[in-house]
Amino acid sequence: MTDTRDAEPEAEPSQEESHHHPSTSDYWQIAAILAVLTAIEIGLYYAGQAGLAESVTIPSLIALTILKFVLVLLWFMHLRFDNPVLNRLFIIGLVFAGVLYGVVSLITLT
Repeated sequence: MTDTRDAEPEAEPSQEESHHHPSTSDYWQIAAILAVLTAIEIGLYYAGQAGLAESVTIPSLIALTILKFVLVLLWFMHLRFDNPVLNRLFIIGLVFAGVLYGVVSLITLT
């Protein structure tokens, strides 16, 4: 039986060690996912040119664009490793920009 009183307490991980930062292989995996999503977008574009309904192609392209944006934002811009306050500030700015874009689009369409 071991005596636990003599064992040194485990050190708390430092701030840098507690966050998992992506490795080179993680970046390659994300790059491959982005390449596949881009290939799907290109295929959708040509399918739309060949006669696929715009009601299918446009929402699909928008969804893929948003997904790619989020992947780049989280991994390549390291937003998932940032302070949550900074994440919230970025999201608030992004929502504000989206609302402003929507309002300007509605004004110009009418």
